Amino acid sequence: MTRICFFGDSFVNGTADPDGLGWVGRVCARERRQGRDVTTYNLGIRRDTSAEVLARWSREAAARLPDAFEGRLVFSFGVNDCTLEHGGPRVPADLALDHARAILAPAAAWKPTLFVGPPPIADDAVNCRIEDLSGALARLCAALAVPYLDSFSALGRSGVWMTEVAAGDGAHPGAAGYAEFAEVVQAWSAWRDWF
Repeated sequence: MTRICFFGDSFVNGTADPDGLGWVGRVCARERRQGRDVTTYNLGIRRDTSAEVLARWSREAAARLPDAFEGRLVFSFGVNDCTLEHGGPRVPADLALDHARAILAPAAAWKPTLFVGPPPIADDAVNCRIEDLSGALARLCAALAVPYLDSFSALGRSGVWMTEVAAGDGAHPGAAGYAEFAEVVQAWSAWRDWF
């Protein structure tokens, strides 16, 4: 039995997916269909930044991943850090990286850990910040030996993701967009190696 905690924001939560699955539900449903005993804890919260994830992940994970079971951690955040509030990014990039380091170093020392980078939205200015943060997160993850998935590049090239985001609220896709996100995660060697 494998228990996986997914921490992050509305993209982890699957906000706006009419099927209520998001990418997290889809990737875990696929593992279960393939006969794997996977328990999923979707701990995505709308509008959460790296600061909120830092404040809550440890106690929430400890309650769900007792030593008697195989536990794993997946983190995915960054878009909300990059959105504007009060004339500037909600979380400056250097502080977002400090938060990520404070999360990932102890997480990876405790349980197998993956990081799924932030996806693009329908706002060019925000996307410039997301792309920069994604690159910085990739470098941080490499230094910490935490596998990193660059979803920004993969989904930015996608007509499905970008069309659905633009047709929706400007940030979140519908079912087809989340299905594509799930395919990107499922094709990722670090995710496949877990199973």
